[in-house]
Amino acid sequence: MVLGRMTEKIRTFVDYMNKGRKETITIRIISTTFMVVALAVFKPFGLDAWQWQAYVHLLALWVLGIMSCMMTEGVLKYVVKKPRSIEQGVSYIIRRNLWFQIINTPLIALVICLYRHFAMNDKIGGNQLSWSNYFESLVIIAFCSFAIGLYWRFKFRSRYLASELRETKQLNEQLLKSQESAKGTQPSSCITLTGTTSETLTLPVSDLLYIEAVGNYMKVFYLYEGQVRDDMLRATSKQIEDQLHTYPMIVRCHRAFLANLGQVEQIVSRSGTTQLLIKHCHKSIPVSRSNMAQVKEAIKGV
Repeated sequence: MVLGRMTEKIRTFVDYMNKGRKETITIRIISTTFMVVALAVFKPFGLDAWQWQAYVHLLALWVLGIMSCMMTEGVLKYVVKKPRSIEQGVSYIIRRNLWFQIINTPLIALVICLYRHFAMNDKIGGNQLSWSNYFESLVIIAFCSFAIGLYWRFKFRSRYLASELRETKQLNEQLLKSQESAKGTQPSSCITLTGTTSETLTLPVSDLLYIEAVGNYMKVFYLYEGQVRDDMLRATSKQIEDQLHTYPMIVRCHRAFLANLGQVEQIVSRSGTTQLLIKHCHKSIPVSRSNMAQVKEAIKGV
């Protein structure tokens, strides 16, 4: 079973990387096209003096732009280390795009400057190879890169939020199934929570809502005769977590919180953050990114 899960994760990661490569090529083509369209609208470098030949130059610049992007992609293979998991893929994409902008923007500016010198300077003066022309090309390409970056940022953010909402909906459905399957299977067992002092707290595990770390104490929220109560135990979060490790539905969702997934009313996603809405008290507790995988595994019963 473990081998099967590992094989599935490897297959998912390979598909993720293949999809990422195809999408990267599409992004570079669209971005280069945007740059050429901007040049066609504003007509710098004396392009407005050309007639139909201007479109030939724009087509040549589009081809050179694609070639520059491919050259930069080749360089990035040695600059940015590839991720080993999907979780690392997010930070990898951010680093990779940053390095792409740093390398590709001055490279395209140089290519355009050379093209101006060898292909356009014979008819339109002022296109000769010089530092001033290079910086002029660099400023134009940097502005186009900034505008393109904003476009892709909003596009991918919208896609990310939509994907996050779909995943949250699936998690809520799986959570409801897990809670329904746990009902009536067997009487709830009791557990005694102890701290570093003589205080103890005995309660049915099913009545435990969540536990919050407050300084040197752990604040335990639970149901007692249908009412929400809380008690303090002098203990560390790790000590309480170790006492509850045999109960898979009680998980650490944040460095300051342990939650009983059986008492979660709903999983809520807001602006890139995930929260658990607890039943009875309607308290929302956060789920940190580092603990999200553990929460998902507990919900799915992995």
